[in-house]
Amino acid sequence: MPSSVNVYGSGDRKALPPGYFCRTSGRRPERGPVKMGKAPTTLRDIAKALGTSIGSVHRALHDNPGVSPLTKDRVLQMARTLGYRPNLAARYLSSKKTLRISVNTLQGTTSFWDEVRAGIRETADSILLENVEVEFRTSPRLGEGEEEAFEAAINDKVDGIITFPSRPTVLRSWIRKASRARIPVVCVATDAPNSGRLGIVSIDTMASGSIAADLMGRFVGPQEGSVAITLFDMAITEHAEKYAAFEKTLRSFYPNLHLLKPIEDHDVEAEAYSKCRKLFEKNPNLSGVYVTTEASIPVLNAARDAKLQTPLTIITTDLFPGLVPQIRSGAVAATIYQRPRAQGEIAFRMLHEFLVEGVSRSHQVALAPHLVMRGNLDFFLQRQSQELAKEKEDESAEAPREMAEDFA
Repeated sequence: MPSSVNVYGSGDRKALPPGYFCRTSGRRPERGPVKMGKAPTTLRDIAKALGTSIGSVHRALHDNPGVSPLTKDRVLQMARTLGYRPNLAARYLSSKKTLRISVNTLQGTTSFWDEVRAGIRETADSILLENVEVEFRTSPRLGEGEEEAFEAAINDKVDGIITFPSRPTVLRSWIRKASRARIPVVCVATDAPNSGRLGIVSIDTMASGSIAADLMGRFVGPQEGSVAITLFDMAITEHAEKYAAFEKTLRSFYPNLHLLKPIEDHDVEAEAYSKCRKLFEKNPNLSGVYVTTEASIPVLNAARDAKLQTPLTIITTDLFPGLVPQIRSGAVAATIYQRPRAQGEIAFRMLHEFLVEGVSRSHQVALAPHLVMRGNLDFFLQRQSQELAKEKEDESAEAPREMAEDFA
């Protein structure tokens, strides 16, 4: 099964920059490859060609005051050269209307959703072209308050919605209702197929599941054994896809490993601990566990308290402070990082680009997962810190740079 993964610190592959994404195959038809062809020219294309900011391009095209004649002429000439065609959606900017985006996500038990929301918030704050208001509607637990959040967003007549559809069959009708109300919806982290949503931004779930299975098989070795997998709910598209990829890869390449029935913990820590404790007591010789979600600490605690008879290979998902010492100690063999901040950033950009310019370059974005192990953990943490610091520096420098360009 084809898969792609970026290993930080690897000498064989260059680390991918933040925000990098790849399109992948192997999905259902409704999530199939994006049609190829020349994408419409956008403000970003003009700005890149001129080496200037999107803000300067916007102001020049809309004849805003404060733009020098030289800058305006350069922008207009490049727009003609690249074949830029303003559309009806572009009137959104000149109308001075505030863009209102509703972000409907899960509270979560770790920092995953905090990182997603931070990516959305920071990207929204970096937009200097028009006012953007982000309204966060956060569900306390899986499946609770999602419909109410959608109803509230539609009734408030927001301009767009970013959502985590934990129950896609239930939310499908709400996404369609939003579309009928001309409110585009972008799904983040997991998909709601056949719902009429504008797009989906997630980790490459098929790659994640197959990579986890390959690692499990190599760590466990040739001996016969059983492995388990934990997830929130099989009804969640993301989790069902990870399970399918994990199962297929084990069956294809590691037939010595038997996959047990998946454990659904519904994002409840007590339930995760209780079910995993029973799992370990019933299977004292269990070879390994793949935790497909960020809720790995209850699984680790259950394994510790069960005092298993044989070493247990544990592969987790994401990275947060509580998991770091578990990787350092070797209790966790590897974790598959889902790049939550990048998911939030790209989801917002996709929605914003559609609202402002009427185009979307890709309706399906699958981010390559990052593989973190004890050997590259410190490098990964350092790289994360450096990238975050650089982003903040770039944002703080953007405003004065735009002003200098406009009055040059």
